[in-house]
Amino acid sequence: MGTVIGPPLAAALKALYPSVAVQGVDYPADAAGNANLGGSGGPTMVADAQKALSDCPNTKIVLSGYSQGAMVVHNALGSFDGSKVAAVVVFGDPLNGSAFTGVDDAKAVEVCADSDGLCDRAGSDLPVSGSHISYTPSAEAAAKAVQAIIGGTGTGSAAPATSSAA
Repeated sequence: MGTVIGPPLAAALKALYPSVAVQGVDYPADAAGNANLGGSGGPTMVADAQKALSDCPNTKIVLSGYSQGAMVVHNALGSFDGSKVAAVVVFGDPLNGSAFTGVDDAKAVEVCADSDGLCDRAGSDLPVSGSHISYTPSAEAAAKAVQAIIGGTGTGSAAPATSSAA
């Protein structure tokens, strides 16, 4: 799940939903992944989400990603039924403002730090800045936003299974 937002988001979700399952997506986070807009991780995210639904049909799927991982989320939703996604939460998304295919906009949380040139096109001329690695403090608010979208207290079928990409 990466080190900037993955572990803090997982911890914040587990505090709200003690039975949450969090699954990182293993993919090479490299220049090729940027060039193919998350294509190196999208199929794995889809497979992970499908397995979670197969194992537990009532689970609520939350897809999440940071930076290139956000592009993985976009890519995954190109071949995954967005109606099966309870929420999407992304951080530093280079495709910020682009729709998440099949997911209602009200179910999407997009966090873009001020002057993060990768997601805030108006905020900076620099593509990468310190702001791009500043998302750790946003984890708790993002988890609460997910809870506001999907509800529940973490017991039974209200606990989400989260598939995250770095």
